Amino acid sequence: MLKGYEAVIGLEVHAQLLSNAKMFCKDPAVYGAEPNTLVSPISLGHPGTLPVVNRTCIEHAIKIGLATSCSIRPLNYFARKNYFYPDLPKGYQISQDKTPICFEGVVNIILKDNTRKSIGITRIHIEEDSGKSIHDQDVFNTLIDLNRAGTGLIEIVSEPDIRNSEEAMAYLTEVRKLVRHLEICDGNMEEGSLRCDANISVSKAGSGKWGTKVEVKNMNSISNVGRAINFEIERQINLLEEGQKVIQQTRTWDSSKGTTLAMRDKESSHDYRYFPEPDILPLHITKQEIDLIQAQLPELPEKMLERFMEILGLPYADAFLLAEQKALAAYFSSVLNVTNEPKPTANWILGPVKAYLNEHAIDIREFKLLPEKLAKLILLVQSKKVSLTVAREKLFDLLIAFPESDPETLAGENRLLLEDDSDKLVLIGNRIIEQFPDKVAAYKSGKTGLLGFFVGKLMQETGGTSDPKQVNAVMTELLNISK
Repeated sequence: MLKGYEAVIGLEVHAQLLSNAKMFCKDPAVYGAEPNTLVSPISLGHPGTLPVVNRTCIEHAIKIGLATSCSIRPLNYFARKNYFYPDLPKGYQISQDKTPICFEGVVNIILKDNTRKSIGITRIHIEEDSGKSIHDQDVFNTLIDLNRAGTGLIEIVSEPDIRNSEEAMAYLTEVRKLVRHLEICDGNMEEGSLRCDANISVSKAGSGKWGTKVEVKNMNSISNVGRAINFEIERQINLLEEGQKVIQQTRTWDSSKGTTLAMRDKESSHDYRYFPEPDILPLHITKQEIDLIQAQLPELPEKMLERFMEILGLPYADAFLLAEQKALAAYFSSVLNVTNEPKPTANWILGPVKAYLNEHAIDIREFKLLPEKLAKLILLVQSKKVSLTVAREKLFDLLIAFPESDPETLAGENRLLLEDDSDKLVLIGNRIIEQFPDKVAAYKSGKTGLLGFFVGKLMQETGGTSDPKQVNAVMTELLNISK
């Protein structure tokens, strides 16, 4: 796709901070309320009102800064960023300009080929969100919902260290994991609480010069970020190949068409006419405050991934999926504390449990089966009291229906415990052999794959209550001695 060109990409991630109130006033910060009901004279910027800093949002910003190995600025100033947006009622945005609260950090990513790369963080600054323009509910007018206006945000600005869509998607995935593990943002891109803008330029490979930067906005999923980057790289290369210039502009992503569209010429920082916010005093952050927040940080996804792989011996794919969600990792750890069986436990969490969560569109925190109950079910399989097939296909559903029940008692009541009855298996096995003489002949002539057919028939006859290994052994012996 690059045709002798190279791409330079930087991402700006906006994360809406979890707080009961907005960034500079007590208006509720809630998603999904009736339009224009969560506003006040302060968030609407009425004359004579004064903003007050939300300390929870400051602590959230420090958390993500520490998690990305940033330096934390002890003395912070807020600034007014002036530009006209119809959904920004004050006519300016309170942000940070020269003094971002966090700076010079790093996010480490792992790519599909297992190579690792570090993406630099230029800065993380605090600002307030704008309102929301709604274009699809009125044929003639754009509707404005100001509920979101004033909600606390952090903007995480990467260094231009990203070179392709795979790296961009891996970086964004890692950032989303971080904000979720830190519980500072819910990371829901479809609801707009995590948003990503991509700055993309292309130039001739090895030229040592960067091309003209284009910013792409309005991407509501990680996959759409990847698609938009691929499209924009191809578009810019085609322009250069045709002898045209790439215009510095802001473009929007149309996911239905798979294209970017020009919105406006790109502003430069001087266009925003930053100046110090006169209504907010400088913000002092002490070393003691930073140390206290550092001590309260949870285990971060990168460390959790390493622990799952190096100490528990899980493969990368399992460890990655478990470390992706803090609540899922906690549930896994609780089950593991009882089973002490890392791989079988991971298989159950990432198999039947995740399938159930996806089917019912619920989070692991809403899953009604306690970790101790699932652990007992896993141990029933490990101790060969219940077959894996029966446990997954029957006992698991029964246990969800009766979550207070003891798994072994439930298995006994429903005749799901494995039976050790060799004589019974031999009788049934001989009867099956008599029913299928042609398949017996084929098996003895070299089609040994038919063993699975006979084992399946015998398991079916016993209702799955026999040990599959024992069934396999019995059936193999009967077939080998049959005439």
